[in-house]
Amino acid sequence: MKVICAPADWSFRPDHSADLEVVLFSRADRPQRGAAGARIIRVVKEAKLRPDPRAWDLLSLALAVTAADLGVRRDRSPDGWTREINLQVAVSDPSFWREHRSLLENQLRFLTTDRWTVTFVDGGARPSPPKRVVQPDEDCVSLLSGGLDSLVGAIDLVGGHGRRPYLVSQVAKGDKKRQVRFASLIGSGLSHLQLNHDTKCPAQHERSQRARSIAFLAYGVLLATALRRYSDGDEIPLFVCENGFISVNPPLTIGRLGSLSTRTAHPVFLSQFQRLLDMAELRVRLTNPYEFVTKGEMLSDCDDQPLLEALAHASTSCGRFARYAYKHCGRCVPCLIRRASLHAWRGQDSTPYHYSDLWRDDTNHARFDDVRSAAMAVTQIRRDGPDRWLGASLCSKLMDDATPYREVVKRGIDELSRFLRAVQVM
Repeated sequence: MKVICAPADWSFRPDHSADLEVVLFSRADRPQRGAAGARIIRVVKEAKLRPDPRAWDLLSLALAVTAADLGVRRDRSPDGWTREINLQVAVSDPSFWREHRSLLENQLRFLTTDRWTVTFVDGGARPSPPKRVVQPDEDCVSLLSGGLDSLVGAIDLVGGHGRRPYLVSQVAKGDKKRQVRFASLIGSGLSHLQLNHDTKCPAQHERSQRARSIAFLAYGVLLATALRRYSDGDEIPLFVCENGFISVNPPLTIGRLGSLSTRTAHPVFLSQFQRLLDMAELRVRLTNPYEFVTKGEMLSDCDDQPLLEALAHASTSCGRFARYAYKHCGRCVPCLIRRASLHAWRGQDSTPYHYSDLWRDDTNHARFDDVRSAAMAVTQIRRDGPDRWLGASLCSKLMDDATPYREVVKRGIDELSRFLRAVQVM
């Protein structure tokens, strides 16, 4: 499927013969076109920021990938999953991006398991700077999603490391106020930029959305290049705080390979993304300080326990949060990992869950697919050991040393096992 993504003033022509046209950084000008990032330029200008032009190109690319991931249906591919996506993106420096397209295509294949062909054309967005530019004095950028991991990360950056992060969030319905509250309560209040890719496509959307967080990383890069230290020639740390188990995110059973959720924080993808930043001469260094730490360990080791205790229950983990009227379902994989980590941390959990009583022996609770798969994974590891269960999940050929990742996955499964036994699923 061919997808063309460009600003509204780009010359979309009938002879391009695209299956999907997507307008970047503004609303779609006709019903048959998609759109992504309509308000981003305005929000960045209102914050008086002036990012690097190449960071804008990177964001154009990320928005285009997000739109293609949403607009191209998996169930229409020959095997019902693997898509062939021909993506054309308008950027301000197409010659540079053409030079590195193979690196980019390999990243996208790893991220989404699809076959990508990416081409670049001129005419990308070149936002004019605001009339009065502000260069923030913060020394780093940290992603704040509204979830537990990014909350702990921001708390630790301020309390344990004495840093002054500028927080950036992807606005999701139900999370906006939560993100603002977290930013205001950490330290004496942190600077906070909220952006929304607001991707819309004219047809029914693909629900897997394996690339949904790539725009989040691009926001972080965009913001990092607007800091004063960046303009002074410094390298800016961009903190992507994710526990090691979810970063690797191994499929719980062999039959769940296709439904594995996003790999955006996977160490292989982050290293590939870092290579792209280095090639682009964008002085931003991706850092996940928790890549060898479980979620329960993150909570236990957090530097400000009183603040974490006050805010942890208000964080969001659920993969189906909106579907249950902005309440955790309690039974999806992210909810299970959350519940296991809170059990490991305090032995109690005040989060309200739609399906709280997992011990119930029915298809909504103990026999629900995710719960059953988690129990099967624990049983298999207990019987065969973790190495056979992990299989190729750690992509050892793409990693220097998989040992520490293997160890954190083992400890993550131990947390999950103790929780499932405590709630009488096993």
